[in-house]
Amino acid sequence: RHLLDTLGGLWELARLAVVSRLRLRGPYWRWRRETAFGIRPDEHLSRGERLRAILDYGRWVYRIKRGR
Repeated sequence: RHLLDTLGGLWELARLAVVSRLRLRGPYWRWRRETAFGIRPDEHLSRGERLRAILDYGRWVYRIKRGR
């Protein structure tokens, strides 16, 4: 189940990137990092912590869309 949620989360993140036209450094993604990912600009996270936060968000979106 965790693997399915992770794959679905990656799909949702990829979809979101395409919808935002891959402008990953634009204002939308800055806002998204602070709100959904919980990463503030003054916060220095390791690459692993940042990736974990992003994947957690992707999994959450996938589960919400699937109704679980």
